[in-house]
Amino acid sequence: MAGQILEPGQIEAAANIPPFLHVPGRDLFRVRAERLRQLAAGHPLAGYLLLVAVLCEAQQQVLDNPPALPGPAPEAVARSREHGMPPIAFEALVRADGWLAALDALLVRVEAITNPAVAEAVQQLKIADTAQRKTWGVALLSGQFDLLPPAIAPFVGAALQVAFSHWLLALPDDVIVESEAKVLCPACGSPPVAGMVRHRGKYNGLRYLACSLCSCEWHYVRLKCSHCQESKHLAHLSLDRDGVKGEQAPIRAEACPNCQGYLKQCYLEFDAEAEAQADDLASLDLDLRLSEEGYLRRAPNLLLAPGSE
Repeated sequence: MAGQILEPGQIEAAANIPPFLHVPGRDLFRVRAERLRQLAAGHPLAGYLLLVAVLCEAQQQVLDNPPALPGPAPEAVARSREHGMPPIAFEALVRADGWLAALDALLVRVEAITNPAVAEAVQQLKIADTAQRKTWGVALLSGQFDLLPPAIAPFVGAALQVAFSHWLLALPDDVIVESEAKVLCPACGSPPVAGMVRHRGKYNGLRYLACSLCSCEWHYVRLKCSHCQESKHLAHLSLDRDGVKGEQAPIRAEACPNCQGYLKQCYLEFDAEAEAQADDLASLDLDLRLSEEGYLRRAPNLLLAPGSE
């Protein structure tokens, strides 16, 4: 095999380059459900967190036994790799029919939930035609939350997450490349839901942004706004919980005075079991506090419809 001999300086430089990607395991929704159940214990929103846990378990069942979910053609994936673009770009795939089978499979699995609001949302989605479903999907992923009924948003979001995670896990190892849009997922182009500051092995001390859609995580330098990329005067805000000091809080919001936005950060050093989507939902009181301070939430959680701005 032909190769290239690296000089000592090149070897040192290569060794200092942090791993770019952290791809989730095939049990990602099971892990998320377990974390939600853990967080629900004694939580004021326990009923809501447990309901989302059931939805995540349904997601895992669909991911384990997926229906036909036609994604991008191999030649399209190759072109994406060549041009440094997301190989499962959501803008195109959400407008196609490929993800709708995941929605149907998910609805079958959540029909048994004995909750009138869930039953109404499921029925609304079941009777909706293909065009309407895709319109709702486009609205959700584009942040136009006022264009779809809030009650159906978590189910549409859950189905999209299953489809895009399925496509992500089927990608060859070398097709996801770092692009200029460092604040968006390099796999699907979606914004992050939270940052994960890791603490073990080769990832120790590195921050990874967790995709709100496909759950891919990508390296993004710390102390830099994940929305406008400004690095000056960032504040790290948290709530007092059980006497834990702010600098040891497992969840803190990195707030930027330049764009008035924020992104929650999960510090795994202080809670190794933290999971981006689950811990975001369990810390909505931090969102309320930040809203009172005049900051805007920039990160979507597809299992929660926050409403339009």
